[in-house]
Amino acid sequence: MIRLTLPTLSALLHAYMGWRLLPALPGALAVSTAVLLLLSAWLVPQGLGRRGHGSAHRGLTIAGLVAMGWMSSLLVLTLLRDLLLGLAHAGHALGWWALNLPTLATGSAGTVLSGALALTLWGAWQARRRPPVVQVEVPIAGLPAGLQGFTIAQISDIHVGPTIRRPQLQAMVDAVNALQADAVAITGDLVDGSVAQLAEHVAPLADLKARHGAFFVTGNHEYYSGGPDWVAEVQRLGVRVLMNEHVTLQHQGSPLVLAGVADYSAHHFEPSHRSDPLAALAGAPSAAGAKVLLAHQPRSAEAAAAAGFDLQLSGHTHGGQFWPWGWFVPLQQPFVAGLHRVQQMWIYVSRGTGYWGPPKRVGAPSEITLLRLVAA
Repeated sequence: MIRLTLPTLSALLHAYMGWRLLPALPGALAVSTAVLLLLSAWLVPQGLGRRGHGSAHRGLTIAGLVAMGWMSSLLVLTLLRDLLLGLAHAGHALGWWALNLPTLATGSAGTVLSGALALTLWGAWQARRRPPVVQVEVPIAGLPAGLQGFTIAQISDIHVGPTIRRPQLQAMVDAVNALQADAVAITGDLVDGSVAQLAEHVAPLADLKARHGAFFVTGNHEYYSGGPDWVAEVQRLGVRVLMNEHVTLQHQGSPLVLAGVADYSAHHFEPSHRSDPLAALAGAPSAAGAKVLLAHQPRSAEAAAAAGFDLQLSGHTHGGQFWPWGWFVPLQQPFVAGLHRVQQMWIYVSRGTGYWGPPKRVGAPSEITLLRLVAA
């Protein structure tokens, strides 16, 4: 019986793609594609399995992650090609159309290869550019005049790690500071690695500037590398961590409650970090003009709405990051991206400011979000 380890799965997937594509390709192209498939089959597990941040480890990790992005698109396009070829063969056999099936097989195999390469290159550019600013107005019922136009700059899912380093984070911080927001919200998944590995690269967070400060909640990835250590490090940098708690911001004579919860799954790693929107709001002033919750995962929304929040800011989904994986996000999360309504509460789901894994975004561009509260 085959043990389905990561290297075994990678080998099987690449073998399938080779089986379906190589016989249809001309000699030289078939040989070069076979070499690429063999190399990719070995590299992909290196990208996902390694956690070292030395230069040699990091170089191999980056190569593996790039290969993973290429392999993902190649696999999806190969499956689509098989579906279309199956339909073409069936229609030809039934006499619905007359096709040159060998030519179709060769041409479609070349299209799959060029399409996977194009998606990988385009996706890398989309992922590595500085995220554009997305501006969103959120109508809040009963918003007092003092909070009209209150702005929150949200960054999320940065994933500082093998491919996102200090220069990229510094550029994000500079872009956020240029917005001159009233508050900055970091909604989790800041890192992919330990404090010892990445402290130098998250240091730019200390430069964040906003009228009422910067605030952070944990995402699931913090707990993969020592959640409590990252809580302490982020606090050391001067960013307020909201762990099932809130602060009351006095803004132009009106109070705004800004609360935060630990990640939805945090209790699996740290039992004391169980996410609790109701506890985060405990003791908040009843006269608050708006109550805003920072919660990494959108699936906190039902509990947040029941607790009485007006707005929840989340991330986690990356908007699917690259086609077609956004179609599968609803299997786990209630929303993929954008502004939505849950009972009386609004929820905004960021597509993320960085990316996880392959440096690739297709159909789900990264963002720095500037949310503005307005009276409904």
